Amino acid sequence: MLDRSLGTTGPQVSALGLGCMGMSALYGDADRAEGVATIHAALEAGVTLLDTGDFYAMGHNEMLIGEALRAAPAARREQALISVKFGALRDPDGAWAGYDGRPAAVRNFAAYSLQRLGVDHIDVYRIARVDPDVPIEETVGAIAELVEKGYVRHIGLSEVGAATVRRAAATAPISDLQIEYSLISRGIEDEILPTTRELGIGITAYGVLSRGLISGHFTQDRQLAANDFRAFSPRFQGENLRHNLDLVEALRKIAEQKGVSVAQIAIAWALSRGEDIVPLVGARTRERLTEALGALDVVLDAADLTAIEDAVPAGAAAGERYPSAQMAHLDSER
Repeated sequence: MLDRSLGTTGPQVSALGLGCMGMSALYGDADRAEGVATIHAALEAGVTLLDTGDFYAMGHNEMLIGEALRAAPAARREQALISVKFGALRDPDGAWAGYDGRPAAVRNFAAYSLQRLGVDHIDVYRIARVDPDVPIEETVGAIAELVEKGYVRHIGLSEVGAATVRRAAATAPISDLQIEYSLISRGIEDEILPTTRELGIGITAYGVLSRGLISGHFTQDRQLAANDFRAFSPRFQGENLRHNLDLVEALRKIAEQKGVSVAQIAIAWALSRGEDIVPLVGARTRERLTEALGALDVVLDAADLTAIEDAVPAGAAAGERYPSAQMAHLDSER
């Protein structure tokens, strides 16, 4: 497994990271035992970066990772680097209740995450969305204090714009920005990616398969559970879904010519975007993890990349990335 760096100040990580959210929440019912087995398989394959959020199923995902790490061989456990997002507020019924980036809240969130994960430090710590009532300098400054005390190793950002990246980086060293980036979500290329590269900040790219939309496995007639995020996601609705699946079929033709799966060619495209980009694969099962890891063996030449981007041009997707209420929580400076 090739190593990449999360920016000039961040750790060396595997070329692919494992996004663990779906093992606990937002994509319908999940199998806890299979989630643990998938984490173990990822570590065995050389994956080092495990990504979670303290609000994923209200702490369930962190406890799942903690369980997996306790049961893993010592050598595999020690190689794991954990990235945690914090700040999202939840109600007992699972509703979202905004974000809290106050320094006291940062320290509080971290204390609970350390306990649930069963670790003495968090490798990368980041607020999931900027709290509009708290300057990013205050939130990042609080994480920097946790770094000084040894509870956090590196400071990350999540879903912020170029201006916020600059403000945060002027406050403390930033290792990476976690943000959605895929063939059908390329908005970072205009301003955000040039800014992170100028500042030596890496990109942890989530949604590289757009929540399964461009995995090659999603179909028009698929029935989604009420607790599946995609049941409300604009890109999975009606005519938007039909349009987006047409893009997938165009991509499938290229994948078949290469003798690989649609998911593998989509992940390979993300890998091709630069050594400073680490794609997160949201595999919930060992089968999907194995498929995703196969992307590391896919070699794309210039002609392949041209064909892929002709099949799925930038801006070709129909529908927003999130429902309107969630889009409203994105950084105002994006």
